[in-house]
Amino acid sequence: MKVKLFGAGGKVGSVLGPALETAGHELVELDAAEAMVDFTAPDAVVGNIEAALEARVPCVVGTSGWDTEPIARKAKDAGVAVFYAPNFAIGAVLMMRFAVEASKHMPRAEIVELHHETKLDAPSGTAKATADAMEGDTPIHSVRLPGIVAHQEVLLSETGQLLTIRHDAFSREAYVPGVLLALKHISELPPGVTTGLDQLLNV
Repeated sequence: MKVKLFGAGGKVGSVLGPALETAGHELVELDAAEAMVDFTAPDAVVGNIEAALEARVPCVVGTSGWDTEPIARKAKDAGVAVFYAPNFAIGAVLMMRFAVEASKHMPRAEIVELHHETKLDAPSGTAKATADAMEGDTPIHSVRLPGIVAHQEVLLSETGQLLTIRHDAFSREAYVPGVLLALKHISELPPGVTTGLDQLLNV
């Protein structure tokens, strides 16, 4: 597939670009692309998506910290699929699933998420998505420190016991399988915004 990668020089993009080529994809400019992948920043992603919608290019977006609702309307009107995941690490998606199941039996919970100091949004998209899926008023604690990639733990407590569900991404290679999965299925998604890698795990 011919792919336009926005953020190719960034922390994720510098790993993702070579991985896409190794997987058989070709990196091209937007006017020649069959799909767009964005790992940039909250202040850049919406403009990139809008450019892709204008070019009728489906999008795979890993940048968090932006409002999906206006884009969802534009994408639906344009007849273009936009896939957004707050986290492309398959282990992180499973962590969220397990946390949701656990919260049905242990409703007292808090989330601690740790990311590199240059991450602009706090709390992270993954932490917010986890809290929303747990359907409770779950407090989120954000940590931004150098030397960290991406880590999240969900602490669920009852009298006399504590359950900890944790995912650690030690390098950005963790996101590659999820992006490849999204590209594989992007042509099957309906126009508008589809959110969450869990939507694709059972496809």
